[in-house]
Amino acid sequence: MLGELTEILSAVPGVRAIALGGSRARGTATPHSDYDIGLYYDGDAPIDVAALGRVAIEIDDRGDAASVTPIGGWGPWIDGGGWLVIEEMRVDLLYRDLARVGRVIEDCRAGRVEVAYQPGHPHAFISSIYMGEVALCKTLHDPDGALAALRARTTPYPDALKRELRRRFEWEARFSLENAAKSTTRADTAYIVGCVFRAVACLCQSLHAINGVYLLNEKGAVAGVTRLTHKPTAFAERVGMTLRDVSSGSYASGLERLDELIVESCAIIA
Repeated sequence: MLGELTEILSAVPGVRAIALGGSRARGTATPHSDYDIGLYYDGDAPIDVAALGRVAIEIDDRGDAASVTPIGGWGPWIDGGGWLVIEEMRVDLLYRDLARVGRVIEDCRAGRVEVAYQPGHPHAFISSIYMGEVALCKTLHDPDGALAALRARTTPYPDALKRELRRRFEWEARFSLENAAKSTTRADTAYIVGCVFRAVACLCQSLHAINGVYLLNEKGAVAGVTRLTHKPTAFAERVGMTLRDVSSGSYASGLERLDELIVESCAIIA
């Protein structure tokens, strides 16, 4: 399916490179995982979305119900794309501007990171995701080496990026815990759980950075920590117990356990 799909998509005007991303590229997919397909383009010669829309209708199981967005249709960072169903499998198309990705990679190499609100990312969209996508993807189409040139700038994992992600997210993890603690007297469970989630997401960012591993999504991030070398003992199990405690109103025990996770994570030297 991927070979045929790549051949079809590569013929769309403006598509300069194609990559398989997400869990399918990283080898962590389940049988139900989507196929994430990155469509890379030049900002001054963007993808012909009308032509892509016609292709989507032809290849999607639903026919005329298939559609794609304009460039920027999903916001400034996700950019746009389409949610297709092909041979009963979910296939997500995602637009990426090559020049912008290149600028973000240079920013990350210099320790400059942007954090943005984005539907679909319950913590945030971290600009280093662009760098991680290039580093971890499987190239399907790259006739002039544009994607390969970007990938060469993603290794080794930049020390400046590690320092910045640790600085930013270890602080936020502690701040989120403190905010949760302030709300226990009001028994504001929804807010407390939200703060705990943010703290855990921040620890996942920091721990992946400590290990020099790119993190692309909050989804699967806790499980991802279990595969890292440097991490708190039984991280996933303790996160699960923390969430169960605070969700059931056992705030003190849950937040105490979260505090321990933060202390242990921040103490790691690697």
